[in-house]
Amino acid sequence: MSLIRHILSATDQSAPSLQALDRAADLAAATGASHTVVQALGLDALGPLRNLLGERADAVAHTALAQQRDALARALADRARPPGPEPKLRVEPGLASRVVPALADEEDADLVVVGARGQSPVRRMLLGSTASHLLRKSRCPVLVVRKPFLHAYRRVLLPLDFSPGSALALQLARELAPQADLVLLHAFDVPFEGVLQYAGVAEDVIFQYRIEARERALRDLRHLAAAQGLGAGQFTPVVEHGAAVALITGHQERLGCDLVVMGKHGAHVTEELLLGSVTQRVLDEGGADVLVIVDKRGPHDAA
Repeated sequence: MSLIRHILSATDQSAPSLQALDRAADLAAATGASHTVVQALGLDALGPLRNLLGERADAVAHTALAQQRDALARALADRARPPGPEPKLRVEPGLASRVVPALADEEDADLVVVGARGQSPVRRMLLGSTASHLLRKSRCPVLVVRKPFLHAYRRVLLPLDFSPGSALALQLARELAPQADLVLLHAFDVPFEGVLQYAGVAEDVIFQYRIEARERALRDLRHLAAAQGLGAGQFTPVVEHGAAVALITGHQERLGCDLVVMGKHGAHVTEELLLGSVTQRVLDEGGADVLVIVDKRGPHDAA
């Protein structure tokens, strides 16, 4: 059964957010999912006007929302979109950080698509507010789009830690990018390696521990792929010792991956916590789109 049946994309009509809409439209066409486009105006359209306009406030606010909806419809009509379902448009008066997660729950969205930057020229500012809030609160996967849409995803990098979210990451990657090359990456370290070095354990012994840890991880990676129906020639396994962020961003750039699919918070992909440091840094430092995995069923059902 398809995992993606309804896509919700958010825009402020800036160029980066319209690029995200292009990507969402392509994914909707490819998966057959319905598509809702939402724009949050960033303020309460009724509150500031009521004292000033009195009884006319409701009518003026309604007109302002309608005009913004027309502007959004024109912006979408001007863009060359892939064939697919006509999106439903929603224009809401509230803040995007509240409106988008609430609407995703209301409409039971399976995927939320948002641009990496909005009207602010500072990428980190958006990831620290609207997008970051959305990533923390969303109960479904969030695709953060950084690149202009040119074609379907061609190579997907999946950093996997064998947590419950790893299987879901593979399933979603295959559904959203069925023709893409898959690179399965596991970054590992040796437990208590620093303690062993401090205790004077010989370097060759520690090196042997690394070899054994790598072999275990490679075996687990292949078992995970096989459990998801992937044959040996359908993915590229990469297991390396080192810092996760450097390995993820390095392989993404070196291999030309245009999508990175990873969990929100390691083994706790459904917790509404601050983003894990690895995921947050990949969002900040990477050059590709990032799909952040959240299992909308919740921790107990997912387990």
